[in-house]
Amino acid sequence: QVQLVESGGGLVQAGGSLRLSCSASGIIFSSNIMAWYRQAPGKQRDLVARITSGGTTNYVDSVKGRFTISRDNAKEMVYLQMNSLKPEDTAVYYCNAKTPRDLLRGTENWGQGTQVTVSS
Repeated sequence: QVQLVESGGGLVQAGGSLRLSCSASGIIFSSNIMAWYRQAPGKQRDLVARITSGGTTNYVDSVKGRFTISRDNAKEMVYLQMNSLKPEDTAVYYCNAKTPRDLLRGTENWGQGTQVTVSS
């Protein structure tokens, strides 16, 4: 059973930084596409950043140059370094994993989310 556990959220002033962490278990971590999504109140859950098993990264335009996604396959961890935070970054951030089997089946795995609040 896949389990994803996020940590590192909190309250920060605009311009500050936070580092989110996600630990994964129950999967062959190095084979998976890992991603961070976020959901603000009343809005849909949107992709923030993604990293493939080979280390290729993609970012939504609004976080390019401010956020960095990384992974440590040995520790089975994925991180999201968030710098120059803005109030509009306020959301619940979710860790997401897609195994090769998920890609075939159209399924995916989610963590429970961690709240990030940026005050102005």
